[in-house]
Amino acid sequence: VLGQTVRPPELRFSAHALERIRGRNINLSPSDLERLNRAVEWAAAKGARDSLVIFNDLAFVVSVENRTVVTALDRVRERVFTQIDSAVVL
Repeated sequence: VLGQTVRPPELRFSAHALERIRGRNINLSPSDLERLNRAVEWAAAKGARDSLVIFNDLAFVVSVENRTVVTALDRVRERVFTQIDSAVVL
């Protein structure tokens, strides 16, 4: 048991985030999901609770503690994000 690598729990998507992803025709590839997972792991390692993750032209607000994507946005520009304590730019 001690020799096994402990993997963090998988990233989940809230119903709101899934609705936004579908409604905005956001397509996430397996590599995109891996990048998002990695960003959440980095944020968790720094003690973040709620983080904004930005990559390509997408943005995700993530509850790091719950490993849950709260919302998703495409075409990130001129927006104000509140109730976050960190940001990860990939």
